[in-house]
Amino acid sequence: MAKLYFKYGVMGSSKSAQALITKFNYEERGMSVWLIKPSVDTRDGADVIQSRIGLRSQAEVITPENSILEAYHLRGPRDVIIADEAQFFTPAQIDELRFLVDEEDLPVLCFGLRTDFLTHFFPGSQRLMELADSITEIKTICECGRKATVNARIDHAGRIVTSGGQVMLGGNDSYLAMCHQCWKRKIHQQGDPDGKQS
Repeated sequence: MAKLYFKYGVMGSSKSAQALITKFNYEERGMSVWLIKPSVDTRDGADVIQSRIGLRSQAEVITPENSILEAYHLRGPRDVIIADEAQFFTPAQIDELRFLVDEEDLPVLCFGLRTDFLTHFFPGSQRLMELADSITEIKTICECGRKATVNARIDHAGRIVTSGGQVMLGGNDSYLAMCHQCWKRKIHQQGDPDGKQS
């Protein structure tokens, strides 16, 4: 029986690499994969998924206005759907992925962030946490050695940013994976114990 999977981790935890390895594994067995990504993710090109270790593949771009159900039926049947940066899909689009699992017996594997730079759910991730049959954390570590759970946004001077829009694309120059203790301590050291940028 097919399942809806949510595999989440912080920035730099190899989510995209694992999505692309999973795609390769399915295709190596002669199975057809529909690889999708949200349109907001344009870091490596509008229709490209690329990992930090150099794995790369073209993907179909889904805008917030797109119906995933309609797009899937236009493409014809596939054996599996793999979605990268799934936190940027709308809750309604996550519902459509759930529908494909239930009604088409189609496995759907979603990879993405759970929370933003202020530790709040992305809407797509929250819906995945509510609906997924299998939820797996892809772990990585903070510089202190503890498990990283926070996507700390940093400015050009390396200071922790604690205000701004939920979505800001960036890589290692804009985000650090940190444990919650180090994140709070560094905010405090910046001179604002309440967690606001000074």
